[in-house]
Amino acid sequence: MSSGFKSSSIIDSLGLPAGSRVNQRVPKKQFLENGVPTATDRRAIQDGIEEVLWIAALKPNAIGIPAFRDLTREYLEIAVLTARFREGAKATRLVELIHRAIPYPVVLIAEAGEMLTFSVAHKRFSLGEEGRVVLDDAGVSFALLEGSPVDEPFLASLTVASIPSTNLFACYQGWLDRIIAFDAARITGCFRLGETANDQRWAALDEYARLEKEIAQLRAQATKEKQINHRVELNLNIKRLEEQLRATAALL
Repeated sequence: MSSGFKSSSIIDSLGLPAGSRVNQRVPKKQFLENGVPTATDRRAIQDGIEEVLWIAALKPNAIGIPAFRDLTREYLEIAVLTARFREGAKATRLVELIHRAIPYPVVLIAEAGEMLTFSVAHKRFSLGEEGRVVLDDAGVSFALLEGSPVDEPFLASLTVASIPSTNLFACYQGWLDRIIAFDAARITGCFRLGETANDQRWAALDEYARLEKEIAQLRAQATKEKQINHRVELNLNIKRLEEQLRATAALL
């Protein structure tokens, strides 16, 4: 893999207590029958998933972190899973389907050819169906490891011993915080935790992506533009957006 990492590298980085280990294969039936997949999703599961392993169950008695309950959610344990997808699999969608199918919050480490991801997704009680658990509105958040200089500090930050231990919700949020910091570090080149509020970082990351897309579109237009005055106008707009891009990066 181009990242130089395998799923086992991330599992080692988590520093999972021996008492939390499960090491069981998860049958595809789990994903075909749960999470309300469409017919297309069912085909993607059948054709795309090579193997899913349940690596560990992080329960209060195994890791010394209390469970969490409020009116929105109940975190009794955190499931650590690995997944291996076949060539040509719809990896991003499969990651989401796996998170949807498991009733507990999941730490998912997925391999798909050259791609290695670490993902989390908060869950809450369904508002429309009593007893059902669904993904939070924010959906799945994942870090894509592909040989970036910030991969190593990100992995070093994942250990259970360094994650907030107030309760399992805070613990899980700690991994989400690290994914946000990782996304920011891919832009800034420096992995930092806790310097900017998560909602501000999320907003800045979204704005950065929007600006990058708009700049790319204007550059493509400028390359094709025949009239000099229109090309000059496009280049001025590009420079203005690049200044906004630098200002946005400073917020990360």
